[in-house]
Amino acid sequence: MGKRLYVLSSGRLRRRQNTLVLETDEGKRFFPVEQVEEIHVFGEVDLNKRLLGFLTQQRIPVHFYGYNGYYIGTYYPREHYNSGYMILRQAEHYLDEAKRLDLARRFVDGALFNLYKVVRYYRNRGKPLEEVEEALQVHRERLLDLSDIPALMQAEGKAREVYYQAFDVILDNPDFAFEVRTRRPPRNRLNALLSFGNTLLYTAVLSEIYRTHLDPRIGFLHATNFRRFTLNLDVAEVFKPVLVDRLVLSLVGRGQIQARHFTEELEGLYLDERGRRVFLEAWEKRLETTFYHRGLRRKVSYRRALRLELYKIQKHLMGERLYVPFHARW
Repeated sequence: MGKRLYVLSSGRLRRRQNTLVLETDEGKRFFPVEQVEEIHVFGEVDLNKRLLGFLTQQRIPVHFYGYNGYYIGTYYPREHYNSGYMILRQAEHYLDEAKRLDLARRFVDGALFNLYKVVRYYRNRGKPLEEVEEALQVHRERLLDLSDIPALMQAEGKAREVYYQAFDVILDNPDFAFEVRTRRPPRNRLNALLSFGNTLLYTAVLSEIYRTHLDPRIGFLHATNFRRFTLNLDVAEVFKPVLVDRLVLSLVGRGQIQARHFTEELEGLYLDERGRRVFLEAWEKRLETTFYHRGLRRKVSYRRALRLELYKIQKHLMGERLYVPFHARW
């Protein structure tokens, strides 16, 4: 299995035979192409058509981010696995109101279940979170009564408002007070961490979609429109509590990320380069962490779990098996 190459410094990325060469002020670094699965570019990096042609041959996507960590876009190879049949099935389930609503509700149900599991995890470790836990249960039970997508989106939003109240109880750290969820720009350090982690999750799911027959442009909970991708946003909702929220709480709780790792720009707070390096290293470890998969009866990584989730969606679209979202089993 290849690895993710994260480019945080500015420089030049080029090809030398079957090797990727990253040239920065610190010198040259060499990466055999067979060891690279995808590339994430945060710095100002020069590259040329010859390199893009090589990456296309190797089916290596390149994700680009702005200086503040926001996702800009992706260069990805020709749709190697694209299936006309699967695209038709996705379109059918999107255009059929009942089928789309059913899938959207499943995504939200998976998200709320995993929010509940995060709260339960910390409650079992002595945090007074009984009221938050009970409120999340109520929100999840009401999902079956909702009859349209906007109502589902609203229900998830309200559940997250309750859920985020738990962060201050869990962390009890004035440098990382939650206050309220803000995104563009993030107004405090916790929001900056969550936004950065969510962006990484969106691109992680996107990379996995490219390796299936699914089309990332046709989602179900998030409306398919002129926005480039939506299916990755749907799947990410299920995994945010498991991969992003738990990681953020762990990094802050253990003091690995501190107030000194942030910089203030454009009326918002963002991780500086040192903070990003800490976060990315922990993110990689999180994706490669294994757990026992009850269905497969063996251990799999969280990275693999993302791909398995997409396979389940494919089976649902083909009418083989109803999609059941990933449930954390801590």
